[in-house]
Parts: sequence; structure tokens; C-alpha cells
Amino acid sequence: MRYIDLRSDTVTKPTKAMREAMYIAEVGDDVYQDDPTVNELEALAAKMLGKGAALFVPSGTMGNQLALMCFTNRGEEIIVSADCHIFAHEVGAAAVLSGANLRQLSFEKGIYDAKMIEKAIRSDDIHEPRTALICMENALANGIVFSIEIMEEVYALAQKNGIAVHLDGARVFNAAAALDVDVKELTKNCDTVSCCLSKGLCAPVGSILAGDTKVIAKARKYRKMLGGGMRQSGILAAAGIIALKDMTKRLKEDHDHARHMAKKLSELEGVEVDLDSVCINMVFFKLNRPEELIDSLPEKMLENGIKINGSELGEFRFVTSNDVSRDDIDYTISTFSKLIV
Repeated sequence: MRYIDLRSDTVTKPTKAMREAMYIAEVGDDVYQDDPTVNELEALAAKMLGKGAALFVPSGTMGNQLALMCFTNRGEEIIVSADCHIFAHEVGAAAVLSGANLRQLSFEKGIYDAKMIEKAIRSDDIHEPRTALICMENALANGIVFSIEIMEEVYALAQKNGIAVHLDGARVFNAAAALDVDVKELTKNCDTVSCCLSKGLCAPVGSILAGDTKVIAKARKYRKMLGGGMRQSGILAAAGIIALKDMTKRLKEDHDHARHMAKKLSELEGVEVDLDSVCINMVFFKLNRPEELIDSLPEKMLENGIKINGSELGEFRFVTSNDVSRDDIDYTISTFSKLIV
């Protein structure tokens, strides 16, 4: 049975072209850096992201944590958003792997504020840790995309204070599509950037960490330390090449589907959607219904061939992707409307 899966864009299946490319991929041993397909992927990623080098890693979490390890020493501090993935969804890895403290700032709607960041930068006082890194995220975990001007303000502040900037760009190509700019317009405002190939870009596995050649050489060694040194990983990189070359070009279709879904949801009684916050392929909404009904929805939707996550902190999240059509969305809305009566 085919299911409509709205839980995340991580559930996307590799395309036919990806499967064929994986089958015929030329491979070597990537720990020796002689897997030609991985080398091609890393060169392509570096060029597209406007950086000197790139590293293929198994996951976005590893990419982010490698950047933190490269820029910090034990006891130093990293400024992050209180809602960001690095703080909320990476199992406290910064404490274990870097021994660094995460200074959490609560930005309005998660949108970065350079003035708040400036106040959080530590002084040279002997009692205070050094502020070693600022982590940005765009698109945000709440689906909002913020402006290049804000990124420029944060990066200029960081440079003024001798602080590195890492961009968690898990969906940075979505952000670029939403802003209708080349992705390099975003990534020029950071020293390193991670981006996910296995979310809306449909690759089965993997992320990219990009930065200058010295940082990426350091990250490559740390990747080995963490057990991320892969061997004939060109089989996976082949799909990543197609993800970057082809799938980045169709993300606006997912965004259009998400806006369509958000509009249809907003027309249902008891559903509250902030339409202005639907910037990419994610729709967050609240449902004014009894808790018992809300808790039963994932199971009831599944019975109708639709996979959704339960509500989290009072909100549902539906995510569109390459595997979700306009007809799928209309069927979902029709089914959902009947279940919440």
C-alpha cells in the first residue's frame, strides 16, 4: 500500500535517476580520498556553496558537530538560538564532543537579532568563557526563512569580534528558493555551512559540510574520529550529486504545495495557521479540539493511508516533498476535515 507521508521531508525515496546512478557509480576508498564519485560530490558542493572545500558526512548532526569541534576548545561558548536544531535535537552532542557551552538566545519567532547577539558576546574578563562561535540556522526549524540582510548583520558582527560563524543549512537550498536567490548569497555570510542531501533533495543518506580548505581538512580528521570515515561511499555520493544538480531546482514546487495545504487547512473550523510563516515546505498549525481527539489523529489518519506525527507543544507539522502531489494534499485535507468534526 502506498502511504502519503507528511511526517518530514526526510522520508523521501531516492528517484529512479538516483537509483540508476548508484548502481553504476565508480567507487574507491574514501578514507584514502580515492573514491572518484565522492570527490566529484565534494567538489560540486564546494562550488555550489561558494566554499573552498566540502566534506561528505553521514548526517546533518555530524556535519554540525564537526563544525563545532573545529572552531571551539573545551570550556568555550557557542551562541545559538534556543530553538535551533543544534541545541534542541542533537542529543547534547556539543557537551560531549566539544566540551563547549551553548549560550541560548530566545529570538522572536527564532529570527536572529544581531543586537541581542552582540550583548551576549563575552568580555575578556577572567571569569568569563570566550565566545568562540555563533551558529545561525536558515531556514529555521519552524519553517521561517529570514533575510540575507539579517545574516549579513550577524556575520559582520562576528567578524568584528573575531568570532567564527557556522550555518546549519539543513534546508539552505529551500531558504534560497524562498528568497529567490543563489544559495551562495546566503552562504557567503558564514565560515562553514552544513546542508542535508537526504531531506527534500531525496538522496537516501548524507549531508555536506563546507568551508575553507584548512577547516575541512580538520573536519575530515574529526569525522574519522567519530566513525564517519566511509569506504566505497561513492554509491551514496552518486545520489547526492543528483540531489544537488537536479533536486535543488524543484523545491519551489514543494513550497507551492505547502502554501496550498496551509490555505486549505486555514479554512477548516478549529484550525489555526500562521500563513505568513509558511515560507518553505513545512506547515505548522494548532487544532482547537479535545485532547483525546488530537491524540487519536495519527492512528486515524494512518488508517486512511496518511502518515503524520502527533502534535508537539500544541502544534502539528505537515511537510511536503517530492513524493507528495497536489492530489495527495487535497485527499489529506478532505480526510482530515472529516476526522476533526
